[in-house]
Amino acid sequence: MSSRHCCGCQAPVLFRGSADKVNGSASPGITLGHDHNDVSITLNRRSNLKKFMSKTQRTLPTFSNSRTSTFRRTLLAWYDAQKRDLPWRASRDPYRVWLSEIMLQQTRVAAVLEHYREFLRRFPNIEKLAAARESSVLAAWSGLGYYRRARMLHAAAKLLVRQHAGKFPSTAKELLSLPGIGRYTAAAVASIAFGEPLAVVDGNVDRVLERLSGKQLPEQQLWKAANLLLDRNRPGDFNQAMMELGAMVCTPRSPLCLTCPVAERCATRGELTVTPKPPRQKKREIHCALVLHNGDFRTPEFGDGECPKSNKDGRQSEVLLVLRSRTASLMPGMWELPALATSNRNANPLFTLRHSITVTDYIVRVWRTAAPAETRGRWIPIERLSRLPLTGLARKILRKAELL
Repeated sequence: MSSRHCCGCQAPVLFRGSADKVNGSASPGITLGHDHNDVSITLNRRSNLKKFMSKTQRTLPTFSNSRTSTFRRTLLAWYDAQKRDLPWRASRDPYRVWLSEIMLQQTRVAAVLEHYREFLRRFPNIEKLAAARESSVLAAWSGLGYYRRARMLHAAAKLLVRQHAGKFPSTAKELLSLPGIGRYTAAAVASIAFGEPLAVVDGNVDRVLERLSGKQLPEQQLWKAANLLLDRNRPGDFNQAMMELGAMVCTPRSPLCLTCPVAERCATRGELTVTPKPPRQKKREIHCALVLHNGDFRTPEFGDGECPKSNKDGRQSEVLLVLRSRTASLMPGMWELPALATSNRNANPLFTLRHSITVTDYIVRVWRTAAPAETRGRWIPIERLSRLPLTGLARKILRKAELL
């Protein structure tokens, strides 16, 4: 295939749209990507070409075999030399791969690192996880958000131990039968842990493919394009390399095109706008009560800035927490601090912090005051806090108060 360029830049195009002319011929031979194989279809009449293109979406990109091979080698060489040292990459153990993939869904790598290590310390294998109480699993997950992931993880562990003696299925098709596993996670675990030649498409891979091709592609075409590019000898490494490229180089804003290992094969050099601007964050102010009990008296405060963990006799202090309903739509069955409807504008809060949940940014003011009379809470010994399933905000407040 002759080299072409897109958008006026000098980057040769890696992909060829299936409607493109080849060598200027009006009766082109078109290589169509079909699942994992290339199928050559020769159409001799322009009318037949139009009928064919109406059946196969015009957005489907195809690949030059020689450029695809070079792309694979270049990307994998870059990944081998530049990949981040992340704990889940040290092993092909399917339990660890699965855990990391679930934790990384809609969550930054930096936020996952500490939780991943602590989770493995508590539940080093699938048998330990399956035998644990749900509250213990949620406690270890606390701070990562999207708690349904933890519940599905726990449910899948119990199913695997009960029905498969703790053995993971080795194919994506079988993995899809487990709770909480969708197409992406099944392909990621199967390719990384078991070497099944299946591509993955997440937000990073989506962005890389669309910038390489210079086109915004429907979901099914993205998966086809990813599978056509996939290195079938090293599918797990290739998938991680594509995601690493999107996370570290081909970033949503200000991509580092000068350091990109495959920049010369990119159609856009980062110029393609692949996603609309995210919705503006809503802002809201809320108030919480931090109420402590010193072993003898239930009191709203211990003095300026003090939050002792035990009283003078050495008995443990307690903190008043509220258990969210198990039928709540958000964070069911988790513990939080009592909410205050209003604040005392003539006093200063103990401290203020910021917290975000999905599209809302909260300014949280924490007060040393008695909880509202209607509060149905429970006094929890401070030494037990680390073992409770706390909401992310509750954990943040208790850490700020040096109670965790």
